[in-house]
Amino acid sequence: MILRIRTILDVDDDVIRDIEIEEQNSLNDLYIFISKSYGFDGKEMGSFFESNENWIQGKELNLVDFEAKSNYSNSPLNKIFDNKKRHLIFVYDFLVLWTFYVEVVEFTEPLKNGVYPNTVFSKGKPPENPPTKSFNDSHKSNQTDHEELNYDEDEFY
Repeated sequence: MILRIRTILDVDDDVIRDIEIEEQNSLNDLYIFISKSYGFDGKEMGSFFESNENWIQGKELNLVDFEAKSNYSNSPLNKIFDNKKRHLIFVYDFLVLWTFYVEVVEFTEPLKNGVYPNTVFSKGKPPENPPTKSFNDSHKSNQTDHEELNYDEDEFY
């Protein structure tokens, strides 16, 4: 099975790549292919995060061995994505935080002479410099100091 994946770089202008990749490729393969399809060298650290269709960031899928049990680099894509789980957020280069929205748009059969992974659509060019990210605690503004966020993992599926 082939996954057709749309990736959108979180910048002001439209910068999009649609890629096709085999379901048995690893999450690390996806990291490398996305990085290179946008012109990055693929040598900076990156990480994926589970997400839902509203792009709410969930659990991190580490690509490095911080703890053996949390390393997803060799996980095949068919264990990451399915008909219900189609969204990830990808962060490349932790010093500048290039952020990508990743969505499986189609599961399809491979072409007889197809070569995978490949880029099937490309629009735009990444800017020279990453956008400035601002982080705030606006989601906590209605809470008292003693309240904690209610986190429901089920909202991601």
